[in-house]
Amino acid sequence: MKKSVNQVLSKPLLIVFLLILFLTLLAGPLFVPFDPLHTDMTNRLQPVSFQHLLGTDHLGRDIFSRLLTGARATVGTAFAAIFISICLGVPIGLISGFFGGKLDRITMRLIDAVMAFPEYIVAIVLSGLLGPGLMNLILAVVTVKWVSYARLVRSTVFSEKQRDYIALAKLAGLKPLSILKKHLTPHILGHVSVLMTLDIGKTVLMIAALSYIGLGAQPPYPEWGAMLNEGRTYFLNAPLLMIVPGLAIMLIVFISNLYGDLLRDRFDVKNKKGVS
Repeated sequence: MKKSVNQVLSKPLLIVFLLILFLTLLAGPLFVPFDPLHTDMTNRLQPVSFQHLLGTDHLGRDIFSRLLTGARATVGTAFAAIFISICLGVPIGLISGFFGGKLDRITMRLIDAVMAFPEYIVAIVLSGLLGPGLMNLILAVVTVKWVSYARLVRSTVFSEKQRDYIALAKLAGLKPLSILKKHLTPHILGHVSVLMTLDIGKTVLMIAALSYIGLGAQPPYPEWGAMLNEGRTYFLNAPLLMIVPGLAIMLIVFISNLYGDLLRDRFDVKNKKGVS
């Protein structure tokens, strides 16, 4: 089964899908057929048609236009949160794992403290304290996500620095910064890539869930989780209001998990736990 999945993922179809996804995030809102914020009560809850490819919602807004625009709010926010988490967690993990000592003990206790609670609970509490909005949502997600990258990188560096080539590099007079940059950083790239890819789906789910309960993007701005919430009341009469954003979220999570498995097999990355 794993081999067949990898064969599917290795095909150009996946590359095409990823290309479409990035084009949708970057340029999709520029080519939407209708203003995603424009309301028209005379066209509310319209079915699928040539004019409205996915119908209209309870306020007469074009669902297809809102779906494309909402991709930037949901997936774009997830990418932003993961990027910031990597920029924060990777250097902390590198420094902690390489130098060890008191700094490493303090870092690990901080990481353990954050990871002692479920990610969703911490994100909900922080989002509630900071207030609704995408910027506050990014901050809440970064707070719970950076620790995973720091712990993974720290574990990898802690293992690699025991090897002979690191000892030889030190004997050759290389400075710690050069050793981190030339010898250790290449070893963590595969691990970070795998975790990042798997995190895309998880982060999209988290952002959509928080927006669903009103802690993310605020109306009338379209966001997939918020669109799910808006469509609850009309599910029996207009199921596409929930089905469309729900399928979009599911597709992103599905591709993220499959592609993450492919990268894990390709880089031969095994699950690691940080050494306390």
